[in-house]
Amino acid sequence: MKVIIIGANGKVGRLIAQKMSASDEFEPTALIRKKEQKAYFDSIGVPVVVESIENSEENIGDAIRGFDAVVFSAGSGGATGADKTIEVDLFGAVKTIEAAKKNSISRFVMVSAALSDDPSSWTSHGMKPYYIAKHMADKELKRSGLDYTILRPVMLTDDEDAGKITIQSETHQLNKEIPRAAVAETVLKVLPNSGTHSKILEMSEGSSEIGKAIAEFVA
Repeated sequence: MKVIIIGANGKVGRLIAQKMSASDEFEPTALIRKKEQKAYFDSIGVPVVVESIENSEENIGDAIRGFDAVVFSAGSGGATGADKTIEVDLFGAVKTIEAAKKNSISRFVMVSAALSDDPSSWTSHGMKPYYIAKHMADKELKRSGLDYTILRPVMLTDDEDAGKITIQSETHQLNKEIPRAAVAETVLKVLPNSGTHSKILEMSEGSSEIGKAIAEFVA
């Protein structure tokens, strides 16, 4: 499966690229904003496309043409303002979704965030623009007609071990944290799994192996 990773230079994106490069199941390509980011991907044998999702839908379409699947793991980061969050996390996602549709790329995996469908919690977390952006991007993907899977992890940690997870349909049943490595591993597990099409996976660390947690959730 030829996969373009949007937001590949982020922490989760790098892990996705790294894990895919070690797999015989995927042919990953990293979409990066700057040529200076290329060295890391050269070191793990992953080709790159230099393009920004802040550019036009046509530019994005040119960058993703010919791939079998899109993994969207882009985000503006915690140090930016609300305007950049809307530009990247929402508008960038919407343009990528539209570009995928126009290029007949049906498989789309979105890395979103837990609580994105719970407006009552957004203000208390002090990240209202972020959650609005994630909520609206997810909504656009759900009505796109694409074969989507949306992953909604809780607070991310840098633990190297993916460990065990839980996948739920309700956020109140989740634990507080999850390793980025677990999110990246889950991306690889759901991509070829048609049972995860049109599914939203609220996820945190838990007590099940990743493959088992996915299988039980989609059963």
